[in-house]
Amino acid sequence: MAHKPHDHSHCCGGGSQAIAEEITSKNISSDDLKTTFKVLNMDCPDEIKAINDALRGEGVLEVKANLMASTVQIIHTQKITKEFLQKRINSTVVKVVENESPGNPNKSRIIKVAISGVALVAGMLVEHFLSNILIGNILFAIAILTGGTLIFPKAFGALKRFSLDMNVLMTFAVIGALIIKQYSEASTVVFLFALSELLESLSVQRARNAIQELFKLTPATTFLLKGNTTEEVSVEAVSVGQIIRVKSGESIPLDGIVVSGTTSVNQASLTGESIPVFKTAGDEVFAGTINEDGSFDIKVGKVFNDTKLSHVIKLVAESQIERAPAQKFVDQFAKIYTPVIFVLAILTYVIPVLSGGDSYEWFYKSLVLLVIACPCALVISTPISIVSALTSLARNGVLIKGGTHLEMLGKIKAIALDKTGTITEGKPEVKSVEKNGSKTVEEILEIATSLENHSTHPFAMAILKYGKSLNVLPSEVTSFKNIPGKGIEAIFKGQTYFLANLKYIQELGLAENLKNNLELIESQADSIVIVGRKNHSDTAGEVYGWIILGDKIRTDAKESLSAIKMTGVREVVILSGDNQKTTEAIGQLVNADNAYGDLLPEDKLKHIETLLKKHKHVAMIGDGVNDAPAMAKSSLGIAMGGIGSGTAIETADITLMADDLKQIPIALKAGRRTLHVIKFNIAFAIVTKLIFLVLTFIGYSNLWMAIIADTGATLIVVLNSLRLLKIKK
Repeated sequence: MAHKPHDHSHCCGGGSQAIAEEITSKNISSDDLKTTFKVLNMDCPDEIKAINDALRGEGVLEVKANLMASTVQIIHTQKITKEFLQKRINSTVVKVVENESPGNPNKSRIIKVAISGVALVAGMLVEHFLSNILIGNILFAIAILTGGTLIFPKAFGALKRFSLDMNVLMTFAVIGALIIKQYSEASTVVFLFALSELLESLSVQRARNAIQELFKLTPATTFLLKGNTTEEVSVEAVSVGQIIRVKSGESIPLDGIVVSGTTSVNQASLTGESIPVFKTAGDEVFAGTINEDGSFDIKVGKVFNDTKLSHVIKLVAESQIERAPAQKFVDQFAKIYTPVIFVLAILTYVIPVLSGGDSYEWFYKSLVLLVIACPCALVISTPISIVSALTSLARNGVLIKGGTHLEMLGKIKAIALDKTGTITEGKPEVKSVEKNGSKTVEEILEIATSLENHSTHPFAMAILKYGKSLNVLPSEVTSFKNIPGKGIEAIFKGQTYFLANLKYIQELGLAENLKNNLELIESQADSIVIVGRKNHSDTAGEVYGWIILGDKIRTDAKESLSAIKMTGVREVVILSGDNQKTTEAIGQLVNADNAYGDLLPEDKLKHIETLLKKHKHVAMIGDGVNDAPAMAKSSLGIAMGGIGSGTAIETADITLMADDLKQIPIALKAGRRTLHVIKFNIAFAIVTKLIFLVLTFIGYSNLWMAIIADTGATLIVVLNSLRLLKIKK
């Protein structure tokens, strides 16, 4: 079992610390230390690789660099000091910073790129119009030196680690151009590559800022109730059980229960749904949501690090770490591709020259090859897409645990849904109690409430509520037993009573003359709980009556299922533990392709397996707990109503924070759109490279064209990916 290491977090403020994911490993002991640093200049996989290489060594157990949080978290033994770790990180281009980040982390980069660009243009103008080669070369040198500060240190660091990356390729291309006295082209390569690196950094920062906006949802202080007065205190200083006051228009600082006052709360920050929800005494409210109307008091239920919003922030941040299959492919491809291109560039020069070719011509072609083959656009194509989509979906109440699940969302061809709480509202109500035997309605209700008092099923809650409204209170029972997929039983007043479905009483031989009548009720989309007694000594069992319950179908269920099919899903089925007749009736009302009832957990698994064989990519939508086996077996487990269930957030691959079916087609569209963007980015980057490689070898490309093509491809890929920050509903 893993032990949690001591936390010696450093240079990482509350927000960043909350966003940094935890490291867990079987190899970590309780004596090891965890140190977290806030860093600057970590904007692409190259920097993350440099950090991992710099920290590799005895005593460092694990390193997790979080691109979106700008943090580096390290598990290490006690003999490794924070100072040593900081020095190793600073040996790369990434720098450890204090808690407060500068206003614009890219300010110095922008200035350097601007100087490089101005010097380049000035040098060209001087050479062309004034024919002053010396001043022109000086300006080109300025362009190379200022822009090169963003490239050459990275290249030098990579070479020290015996690694080849795109910075190395560009540096050798620049050196080569200088050797053959192509100064203007050398400075053009430096400027345009530095510009592409800046654009990459700005795009990452934009996605990073979108996540950081989550931190601004809760205030830093709150009003703590002390007697008849209030005192403004830090949110971190509030303990569970204390009472805080939230005024009209304020953001709710902590999760809790309303103890006095009424209001309307905008929960869009968690659910994506902006329609206010009425709240009164006894209702739960969540940190980061907005109090729109009156003032009210909350009894705090969780400290900030345990709030729903904090969990969402943490999981959004962690989701950036998990690489999607496309990203893994690109990373592996680039790892092999870059050294191969470097060797190919050398051979492009050596082989023709040894065969009598022109040295200058083939040296120049090898330089063009180095530039055009730079995998910048390819490497950035996937992570920016994934980060943008995950962030925008989270802001709209769809929480996805990583790129793998996001990609899978784009491939889903069949969806299975649980009925209760998914197709229906999950709030069944007793419609009537029908008697059949020797017991009165009150006696039937006493048996039912006594047994259901030991159950947490939605039907149990409805029956207990109905009994209470008629002043029928539960009595004590013993030997309570749950019978999966059938019902419950317990000893009540010395005999064994049951609350069960039709299948169960058929097994007991008590369904004679009742089956047709009960099936007729079930066919009207109502559910039945049958109340009776099992055989006792020489006395035969008896059915005393039944309770008819109705669970309202969601008003948008039919429309949502139609919208799901319009996204490209071929089959939508309902899988329910409720009886077949009721499930079938509801399935017909919402236009599901198939509806299966009377299912035990293992039966749901079999249906999922059948769907997987038929469609390959299948999603299961449930409550994140009762449907866990089926959700685990499916390609994708989706939990509804995460705002009310911490378990749902923890267990599902995707959590729909609002209790809203309309989020499903939105999520499916976003998944498919992300997949299309990623495929386009990868294909575009590769095809662009191939075209210019061919042009190079047939003599129609030069360094200018190569670097413009590389930078242009990178810019197009980045801008295309950033479109995913906006969800199309």
